[in-house]
Amino acid sequence: MPSPAEPLEGVRAIGRPEKDGPWIGFGKRGGAYRLVVGTETQLEDQAAGTDLLLALAVAYFAEALDEAPPDFEATQSDLSALVRHLMSGEADGGRRQLLREALDAIDDGLAGDAVASRLAAARYAGSEPADPVELLVARANELVRGR
Repeated sequence: MPSPAEPLEGVRAIGRPEKDGPWIGFGKRGGAYRLVVGTETQLEDQAAGTDLLLALAVAYFAEALDEAPPDFEATQSDLSALVRHLMSGEADGGRRQLLREALDAIDDGLAGDAVASRLAAARYAGSEPADPVELLVARANELVRGR
């Protein structure tokens, strides 16, 4: 388990639920991807499972959020690395194949909605909200309230 003292690396934002509000994105701590919520003065992060990380990727490619701050704005390359990481650690063969198809779509430069649909197919909604933006906003709000 990563130590809280380990630095948060590679922080990237996918967007803001509200104009001029906190942004939502991801970063790595101790080699594990994490959900990150940021403001001009503070970053908060928490552990993130595959479904939450895929929700971030879906929201990015669906362009479902307002613009990210330029200093932290994620690129397709960043999302490709995220999906590649998820795929490498996925034990379920069916889900791994869906992640491979999504990764191929990203790397081939397919339109955002085509990539988002492939990423959405790889999500397991379970008890989490099916809508990726609802899930992200709920988690971001929890993280900000926990300050």
